Amino acid sequence: MAAPLELATTDRSVGSTRLARLVRDVSHLGVADAAGDTDRRPAYRALAQSVRCLILDGRIALRTRVPAERDLAAALGMSRTTVTAAYDLLREDGFLESRRGSGTWTTLPPGAGPQVSGGWLLPAQPGAAEVAIDLSCASFGMPGELMAEVLAEVAPTFAALTMDTGYYHAGWPELRELIAERYVERGLPTTPDQIVITSGAQHGNVLALGLLCGPGDRVVVESPTYPNSVEAMRRARLRPVPVPIGEDGIESDVLAAQLRQAAPRVAYLIPDFQNPTGTLMSQERRAEAAEAARAAGTWIINDETVSDMALDVPSPVPFPASVSRAAAEQVICVGSMSKSHWGGLRIGWIRTTPRMATELAGQRVAMDMAGSVLDQIIAAALLRRGGGFVEERRERLRRQRAVLEEALAAELPDWSWRRPAGGLSLWVDLGEPSSSELADRAAAFGVRLVGGPQFGVDPGTFEHRVRIPYTLPEQTLRDAVRRLAAAFRCEAALPPVSEENRWVA
Repeated sequence: MAAPLELATTDRSVGSTRLARLVRDVSHLGVADAAGDTDRRPAYRALAQSVRCLILDGRIALRTRVPAERDLAAALGMSRTTVTAAYDLLREDGFLESRRGSGTWTTLPPGAGPQVSGGWLLPAQPGAAEVAIDLSCASFGMPGELMAEVLAEVAPTFAALTMDTGYYHAGWPELRELIAERYVERGLPTTPDQIVITSGAQHGNVLALGLLCGPGDRVVVESPTYPNSVEAMRRARLRPVPVPIGEDGIESDVLAAQLRQAAPRVAYLIPDFQNPTGTLMSQERRAEAAEAARAAGTWIINDETVSDMALDVPSPVPFPASVSRAAAEQVICVGSMSKSHWGGLRIGWIRTTPRMATELAGQRVAMDMAGSVLDQIIAAALLRRGGGFVEERRERLRRQRAVLEEALAAELPDWSWRRPAGGLSLWVDLGEPSSSELADRAAAFGVRLVGGPQFGVDPGTFEHRVRIPYTLPEQTLRDAVRRLAAAFRCEAALPPVSEENRWVA
């Protein structure tokens, strides 16, 4: 693995008004708690705990300058003595660091959390059960009967094409037409020459980053985010700059500040049912983010891998269709059939301007010349069948999400989460920073789990979080939660996972 660059050393800061708002927003510690009305802890300890939670949850990035004690006290309506005591406690615990004449910054205690980010190729854990329930991958399999039927259907088309060279640098023309038609149906005028077929969404992200960025360039990313994309950035010697996510998407005021300060080449966003939080970015936040990027000359890579997985709301319109025409010109959409159909198909695409599509097609020639024609023919056959298959998948997800929530509430009542309106997983708060330890213990209970820090840009953040997909069969989810509860409580290891509950995502 390539050694990551240090994070961008921009002059990050959080103002007193915003920090006071974030303190009030912490669900288990409002201002009333900090003032001692509903919490018996001293007010300074409650305030310190609030700031600590905001740092661990990525709402305040590491190496961010915090406001002066007098300013924060005025914003919170608290005494300066209380804020000073809270800052002293945070410094003592390793969450703040001060330099005389320079201010105070957020940090983490030495050794807090694993020092890695990105990648799912994790080594086998000692003592792991022989057959594991895999909660590390939020994805589905494909019914074998359906694939056999489609293979028989496309055989004549594939046989007819084998007389050709098979090198379609931008993708098989018929599939490009179908993808363009899907965008038109979703409200975004698109022509086939705006589409480049890729070997999955990650391939599309790497192509776009490779064309737009060079070593040392900064890239704004949501915090938390999809770890494999961050890994791709670091391998390309790019500098990820984290921006926190609120309940309706990336915090646009922080994004605008980072765009001005860091001058990033690209902002990588997942506005539709964000991975891992499941957040759906509001129309207001989309417009604000797009206009801020346009003003800064920053391209947006819009990862819409999970856009089809709308469970409680209508499917969102494509990002470029919800912003101004000028801002849309700087948006590259990256999509995939991995979540809606099957990851093994390795079909993704890029939607951009015709000129950019031509440049991206040229970029991929240096990588792999062209994608598999057979995969593209199969993908086209699946798309022609319409949305019935995807709707069946959504209904299955709704049932499995309900089962997972019910099992978690029963077995682990102290854990909490916000139900996402779509997507494939829950972003669960354990209530204590122990997800890496839990992931290690869960292996002995027959469950493969990825700790929250894997989704963070700053090492050690999100240690109190885990992502739990609801893509597995209902009984498998119940069994998985039962095993997680035993691992969390440090009980004796359970028997190996039964064959009927076996699942490899």
